[in-house]
Amino acid sequence: MPDAKERPDRSLHYRVLFSVAKAATLLDQVNPNLEKVARFVNLLGADGVRPAAGDVAVLIHGPATTLVMNDAAYGERTKISRNPNLPLVAALRTAGISVRVCSQALVGNEIDPAVVDNGIEIDVSALTTMATLQLPSSPATATPPGRARCALT
Repeated sequence: MPDAKERPDRSLHYRVLFSVAKAATLLDQVNPNLEKVARFVNLLGADGVRPAAGDVAVLIHGPATTLVMNDAAYGERTKISRNPNLPLVAALRTAGISVRVCSQALVGNEIDPAVVDNGIEIDVSALTTMATLQLPSSPATATPPGRARCALT
């Protein structure tokens, strides 16, 4: 929509954390909240905004945690031969999006960390990751001037 009032701002350096906690209703389809992350990145890209690698992160926890399982484990758990989320996770990672899972959610959902798909980072907890990535508490996470910081759930 070329006449839209609010558009991504090329002068900002977007730094965004998405919290994906709700499981997909249909386990043979991509989690809709994961699709929202891809939509966000595509909308930024349509206006020429390209976040730096790691500036957009997805934190998976709660009932959504099964989406991080490799195909074999996902199939064993759901009786669906392939995890429909993994191609999108791979595409997000290729685009520089950090994809993470809460280790507490792995334990709570009885998922062995060994079956987490390659490239998905395991963090100690969703709570600490959300705090760390949102608060400018250290030089590594500080928000420089002109930089947008936001958490979306």
